[in-house]
Amino acid sequence: MSFLLPQLTCKREVDQAIKSVAEKVLVLRFGKDNDAVCLQLDDILAKTAHDLSKMAVIYLVDVSKVPVYTQYFDISYIPSTVFFFNGQHMKVDYGSPDHTKFVGSFKTKQDFIDLIEVIYRGAMRGKLIVRSPIDPRNIPKYDLLYQGI
Repeated sequence: MSFLLPQLTCKREVDQAIKSVAEKVLVLRFGKDNDAVCLQLDDILAKTAHDLSKMAVIYLVDVSKVPVYTQYFDISYIPSTVFFFNGQHMKVDYGSPDHTKFVGSFKTKQDFIDLIEVIYRGAMRGKLIVRSPIDPRNIPKYDLLYQGI
């Protein structure tokens, strides 16, 4: 499904997307095109992209092609989804220790749509962190790996 969504293939393209997407939530899915969980997430993103087109822009980023951002966002598990609004990194409280990214795939299209709506409304009010509307049972559990400490 990754062929249905635009891909960013280098650091310059990611930088340009972060700077240029205005008044919409920028969704960056970090992962690999041949990973089964990434393909499941890509399917959800592709099916919702048109419905969310007034609120969000979705791009796919291959972790092997943009190692600078992979390291910067500490992406140890794929897929990981990072959100921006007007060049500002948006954080979401999922009830887990990491608020910088969503790790794993969304269970349903509605979970993703609800999350984008909450991020968009919060960002329009000037908030940099919002509380996740997703049922905690639908949020994948993982342990943080702090490398090099």
